[in-house]
Amino acid sequence: MNKVITDGLLLMPPPFSAGLGNWSREDGTPGSASWAGQPNAAFVPADQDFGGCMEIQKNQSVTPVRSYLQTPIQPGLYLRVRARVKAVSGNLPTVRIAAWAGRGDGSAVAGLTLSGPTVPLTAYGAVVTVSAIIAPAARQGVDMVWGTEPVYGHFGLNLTGPNGGVVRIDDIEIEDVTDIFLRKMLDWVDVRDYGALGNGTTDDSAAFAAADADANGRSVLVSAGTYFLNNHVAFASHVRFEGTVVMPPQFRLSCSKNFDLPTYEAAFGSEEAGFRRGLQTLFHFSDHVVFDLRGRRVTIRSPVDVAALAGIDALVQRRILANGMLEAANTADWDDETASSVATYTPSNPLRLTNVLNLAAVPVGARVIGTGVGREVYVTSKDMGAGTITLSRPLWGAAGTRSYDFVRYKYMLDFSGFASLSRFEIFDLEFNCNGRASALMLPPSGKTFRLAESIVNKPKDRGITSIGDGCQGLFVDQCQFLSNEQPVPVQDRTTIAMNVNSNDAKIRDNRVVRFAHFAILGGSGNIILGNHFFQGDDQTAGVRRAGLIFTTPNVKSLITGNYIDNCFIEWGNEHDAEPDFSNEFSFGGLTLTGNIFTTNDVSPAFRWFVVTPYGPGHFLNGLMVNDNVFRTVNATIDRVEAVDTTHATLDFTRFRNVIIEANTFNGVTRGMQSPVMLRHDQNTAADTWVVDASQNLPFGSHARNVQSVVAEGAVTTAGGVTNFAMPYVETSRGAGSNLIHLRWPQALRGRAHVTIRCDNPN
Repeated sequence: MNKVITDGLLLMPPPFSAGLGNWSREDGTPGSASWAGQPNAAFVPADQDFGGCMEIQKNQSVTPVRSYLQTPIQPGLYLRVRARVKAVSGNLPTVRIAAWAGRGDGSAVAGLTLSGPTVPLTAYGAVVTVSAIIAPAARQGVDMVWGTEPVYGHFGLNLTGPNGGVVRIDDIEIEDVTDIFLRKMLDWVDVRDYGALGNGTTDDSAAFAAADADANGRSVLVSAGTYFLNNHVAFASHVRFEGTVVMPPQFRLSCSKNFDLPTYEAAFGSEEAGFRRGLQTLFHFSDHVVFDLRGRRVTIRSPVDVAALAGIDALVQRRILANGMLEAANTADWDDETASSVATYTPSNPLRLTNVLNLAAVPVGARVIGTGVGREVYVTSKDMGAGTITLSRPLWGAAGTRSYDFVRYKYMLDFSGFASLSRFEIFDLEFNCNGRASALMLPPSGKTFRLAESIVNKPKDRGITSIGDGCQGLFVDQCQFLSNEQPVPVQDRTTIAMNVNSNDAKIRDNRVVRFAHFAILGGSGNIILGNHFFQGDDQTAGVRRAGLIFTTPNVKSLITGNYIDNCFIEWGNEHDAEPDFSNEFSFGGLTLTGNIFTTNDVSPAFRWFVVTPYGPGHFLNGLMVNDNVFRTVNATIDRVEAVDTTHATLDFTRFRNVIIEANTFNGVTRGMQSPVMLRHDQNTAADTWVVDASQNLPFGSHARNVQSVVAEGAVTTAGGVTNFAMPYVETSRGAGSNLIHLRWPQALRGRAHVTIRCDNPN
């Protein structure tokens, strides 16, 4: 840095040849006496050492020579005043650089050092250089530290020591020497000083490493240029990029002190390239677990194959991608891939398609479509040599050889290339899919993937897709899922917010808007807590579809504190290769507690809770529905619950441990309850009182047990004589097995409260 060049500062005083009237014999301020016409001073036009110079005979204790020029003083400016002097005759004096410091109003600044080191003249004719450095900063090598109060100075020298001697002084030089101090003033080193060329072809990786090693607490500057790095480069120091780097894809740039998107964007010249390279490094970086986008938006032109980018196929250490937005550009790279094939499915090998034709055209991660295929079944892997496909879930009704279609959606972040990935987290990130891309495909294997406080906005097909067991222990917390199909009628929507194949998903405090389905859950041990998912439309008496879908019968899951809005819960076994009941756990392990169910503008046939068995023989064995609120708006529905008998019905004779109580119903003709307490009024004396529970027991189930019979008031004969006998009960009576008979020893009449269950308790 040189401000004479960069700022046009005038530093140099005039030469002595311009006249001694330009030089003061006092302090150099306006009005001070000059050297012009003084008998002890003269201009010597030709000196063998100096050329033109000033000759002075010293005749006072301190003899000043000052320039009238106001030399500017600025913060960050380092000045060196230098003069060459020699003794000609007489006594030998001493010499030092000297100055006067002034404010902008012309007043002197007191209390400053106004002279440099004193240099003695020891021999006649010997040229001695005297100099001093003046600067606002107190740094090593500065002779006069002036701070920021002075704005200019008058510079020259003082002759001190014995009088009578004659000296000659060469033209006094004032120069900007700030560059001498730059290395200490600025806390960086430049890679070019260590041999980097920045020509885009020569390997500069060794120079980068040398600069980092020598930084010693300072930053590394990658100055302007294009630097080719043909090796891994890791910075232990802070690094700043004015230039850019190019690297083969197998090599990584690791910036340990500023591991964030702005650094990598600067390094690689664009946001997308910087994002991809930073994400690549995240999987190899031991110093950091978080790649921070620093609130930046990154436009992605094509799917990010994370495993290919990372160059590894497994990782179990925690890694986090955080704080920004990924936006899908409008390119053809997001278009779906499709393929068709013929394959054989054998239920005894439930996750395998064999003898797959056209296998090369079937991409891993494709959704499988065909007769007998449940929702959200994907190609987890394929074996070209064996001609087989591994499926994410079994097929419920596809035994034999038949045709299949395959569609591969494109995801902004695609982790399907990993064999296993655990403990990866995405936090505070928006996937702005723009109706062009899907958001996130999970790895085929791994545990505890987490998406938190993020937004999935307008996915084309899917928000989160699991093609295997990489969803084991999945966390989805405090996210928003905003459909690309919000104006579309419910029955025409195709997008799904997420699917889960494995166990122990925690889906909590999310807001999900107008998808075809919120979540399709194939595992057990799920906690669905505090979500608001709504799937209505603007149609009158419109169709409604399932929000939550459980695809295995024994789910061991909690649905608690959710707002379930214009959609329903469906519970089936469509991911069962042998869906008929066969000595297994049937539908059980589900608890619905403290939820708000609401709907509006629907037909009376709408139901909030639907069980869909895909084969006969199944029953309820562990269901608790309590403390929920069911309410309709602009509609009245017949019931809350139903069995979808498209494929089969439930075996009501085997219900066990079904507790449905303490729920609130508004706009529902018949609420469900079990145990249910019914008041029976027998107005005509009879020895058999028929109690009808068909309107109250859930799912049209049987009246299988009676917990209590309590008479209210007297039970009497037709003639009014009180009878104190107790009845016995007969359960599961009538064509629908939903009646209870109270059998008395004689014909009686009266009122009884009967508590009936649809199940056998444990």
